[in-house]
Amino acid sequence: MNEKKPLPWAASGDWNAFFALFLDNIVNLVLLSGILLGFGFPREIIFERILPGTALGVLFGDVIYSIMAIRLSRRTGQPVTAMPLGLDTPSTIGMAFVVLGPSFLAARGEGMDQAQAGLTAWHVGMAAMIWMGFVKVIFSFLGSKIQRVVPTAALLGSLAGVGITWLAANPLLKIYDMPFVGLMALAVLTFALIAKHDLPFRLPGAAVAVVLGVLLYYGLGRLGFLSAEGMHPYHGFPEFSGIRFLPPIPTLAAFTEVFGRVLPYLPVAIPFGLLTIVGGINVTEGARLVGDDFKTRDILLTEAAATLIAGICGGVAQTTPYIGHSAYRQMGARSAYTLFTGLAVGLGAALGIVGFIVDLIPEAAVSPILIFVGLEILALSFRLTPQNHYFALGFALIPAILSFTLIKLQMVIFPVQGVVAGIQAQLATLPVDKARAIGEGLAGIIPPHVLKEFLVLGALGQGAILTSMIWSATVAYLIDRKFISASVTMIVAAVFTLFGFMHSVFPNGQLYLPWNLASSGLPARSLSIPYEFALCYILMAALFPILYAARRKNNVPLRF
Repeated sequence: MNEKKPLPWAASGDWNAFFALFLDNIVNLVLLSGILLGFGFPREIIFERILPGTALGVLFGDVIYSIMAIRLSRRTGQPVTAMPLGLDTPSTIGMAFVVLGPSFLAARGEGMDQAQAGLTAWHVGMAAMIWMGFVKVIFSFLGSKIQRVVPTAALLGSLAGVGITWLAANPLLKIYDMPFVGLMALAVLTFALIAKHDLPFRLPGAAVAVVLGVLLYYGLGRLGFLSAEGMHPYHGFPEFSGIRFLPPIPTLAAFTEVFGRVLPYLPVAIPFGLLTIVGGINVTEGARLVGDDFKTRDILLTEAAATLIAGICGGVAQTTPYIGHSAYRQMGARSAYTLFTGLAVGLGAALGIVGFIVDLIPEAAVSPILIFVGLEILALSFRLTPQNHYFALGFALIPAILSFTLIKLQMVIFPVQGVVAGIQAQLATLPVDKARAIGEGLAGIIPPHVLKEFLVLGALGQGAILTSMIWSATVAYLIDRKFISASVTMIVAAVFTLFGFMHSVFPNGQLYLPWNLASSGLPARSLSIPYEFALCYILMAALFPILYAARRKNNVPLRF
């Protein structure tokens, strides 16, 4: 009897799929490095430590997914398209903006120099990845239960809030800072990906937009048409320093922060990890519907392990199964495209090649892709959320907007306060009358009512991801008449608020024991916020059943 010949694990469609998946990952690395450079991170930490470690997660995950697809094909005798894996765009941006950047600024505020602050923030990012990896391993077995218990509006709304602020609004600033590059790339991407029109020769819209942006950047830059006074002035063609071996090796310093500086950022980091678990469940189910029946637990555990390995070895951005599996299958891809992507990203970063490519591509050229991703996440959230939960989804967007505003204002107010404090410290050397006059002038630089509003804004903006999930889940439960569930959610909010997981009163969002705040040196208003907010959440938890009981004449059954 003739044995059935194994199906080939590579096909011509793998080439197109490889370029698409590789570009997706490169874009994420460009965005990650651009954001960190904007905060003042040392370049050597980004390109020699963060990028190789982050890329290691892509290498590990894509190689394992390739092996899984080959084994499934041999077992079923059918052609199989491997599950695509890459860096998760929302959490890559989120980690940079709300974990790495703030921890870097906090370290600088403690008097550390740029290099030491960069190392400290890098260790915090690695510690966050380790936490996310462990949590994802645990919840790989519970992801479906989370999906059943937590309303869709809460799961997707918190992500949509990040999408509309950091992925859509913030990149628009970079586009208009360099309009001849950014707007032209945005025009192509809007035509091809948002309006869904075919480009000549059916070229991929994202790739054409990036290539056009790169060509315009260097061409116009050489001709002197790009402003030298913008946020990101033309810096010329980057110098390639040659092949270098930058191995992503385990860094024990990260473990010193696992129960240290990273704790205030866990309310942001862990929800990002949970969202990829839920997203992985949906992506795996979509693959099953088109004929590639992967085991959900295997898919989730692989990406959890990839996150954990990357975090231990210097990575600061998690991986996730990409939602485009069906598109890669339509391209005719098998297993080679994920294998090649993993090797190209992982080995390329370890040899310094990916770092050069990342340095080559200007932010203005890739920012339009971020806008598309942010709007796509927002649109997807509304498509997948039941229509009667739209108000719940709207509530989920508010904390992200407040957090975005808070971080932008912190970049202005904190330096001003530092300068004012420095001048006030020198007033003792001046005559009393002159010192008093200067002191009164300094006190009016930032109006008192603005500072008071800034304190409340700070509390609302801290822990925005968790706040989004809590608020939107409560609204969804109320809409569905699940009054007990809404009350329980408010009690959880009260506990989280009391200890700073939500509404932290510290500028860096750190956790605390509320009874220890009196010795923190915070303003009196900040000391009362945890108790006020927590008590009000408890009162709301009690109010919902009371309001329901007052309307029992409707004979509507109480639901959980």
